[in-house]
Amino acid sequence: MEIHGFFFLFFLIFTLLLPSQSAAISPCASRTFSSNRVFSTCAALPHLSASLHWTLDPSTTLLSLAFAAPAPSDGWLAWAVNPTADGMIGSQTLIAFRGGPSGAVVVKTYNITSYGPVKEGPIGIDVSDVAGEYVGSEMRIFAKVKLARGTTKVNGVWQVGESVADGVPAKHAFAADNLAAKGVVDLVKGVSVGGGGGNSVLRKKNIHGVLNAVSWGILLPLGAIIARYLKTFKSADPAWFYLHVSCQLIGYAVGVAGWATGLNLGSKSKGIQYTTHRNIGITLFALGTVQLFALFLRPNKDHKYRLYWNIYHHSVGYTVIVLGVVNVFKGLQILQPLHKWKEAYIVVICILAGIAVLLEVVTWIIVLRRKSDKSSGAHDGANGANGRRGVQQPLSA
Repeated sequence: MEIHGFFFLFFLIFTLLLPSQSAAISPCASRTFSSNRVFSTCAALPHLSASLHWTLDPSTTLLSLAFAAPAPSDGWLAWAVNPTADGMIGSQTLIAFRGGPSGAVVVKTYNITSYGPVKEGPIGIDVSDVAGEYVGSEMRIFAKVKLARGTTKVNGVWQVGESVADGVPAKHAFAADNLAAKGVVDLVKGVSVGGGGGNSVLRKKNIHGVLNAVSWGILLPLGAIIARYLKTFKSADPAWFYLHVSCQLIGYAVGVAGWATGLNLGSKSKGIQYTTHRNIGITLFALGTVQLFALFLRPNKDHKYRLYWNIYHHSVGYTVIVLGVVNVFKGLQILQPLHKWKEAYIVVICILAGIAVLLEVVTWIIVLRRKSDKSSGAHDGANGANGRRGVQQPLSA
């Protein structure tokens, strides 16, 4: 009985441990390669569903690697080591695409020195046995890289492109996943650590998007709604004015913070330009600043120039609102966040538009009713209480 109990306990422990061991195996470990290529370590990279497989020989510092990721059959795949930084500029790159006989995958070398069309040429790292293949929907790069003695970590940069034109890889997409495809690969511990620079840039882009969506895209339209419709109600005067000014000032301050974040991102992304988005942003900042200073030049209600000031104030204000909403959508198109965020902003804009339409109807009803009451009062005053014009009634005691 004791022996049977021992074997039962052993079987139970083995059964409990088996799922956890299986779960610990990385999905990339099950991948097989042609020509009986086998690698001792693999890591699932954090972006573009990519994986890196390698074997490092400590005595010769020779790194045998395979890089794999889903890619279009007419697209391209890139793996690079950047010896000096963690980004694209300065990366020593291997790019694979179909270009050989019968559509075979070829791998060429590129020294990336600027943002723009890449040019094939020698690179600053020693590579050999370079090859590529396309299996299923996955493109793969194989190579052997001679590392400097003592190297245990490399700055990895990887990318997937949609097309190749005349043997030249076309620009890749600028979605968040593409822009963050870089990291530090620990060749000894067998893990890939997400690059801090990429995460930092993505975080700044998200902050830039949120600040501008809240300011130019929500607060300023809300402030305009307050000014246009609340002042119709006599009981809301002068509260509507202070609400309007507060909303616009807060929106402007938040918008300037978002604009400054955009300038910072632009200065760190030389060669990547979103011309329309940038130009609209500059225009918004300029018009918003002019509106702010115009607040201090507002004439009194009975001043002869008040009419012209109102025309200017309203036209510039509505221009800022329209451009602000347009630029938010331009930014969403560039940033490409989860679809729910775009849907959420559309819902907010639709709610604001619905409120504006409802208040527009209410405002016109109130205005027309007041005009009707004034007309009735003027008619009664002109004809007198008994209908005789110019006959004044005696004062009551």
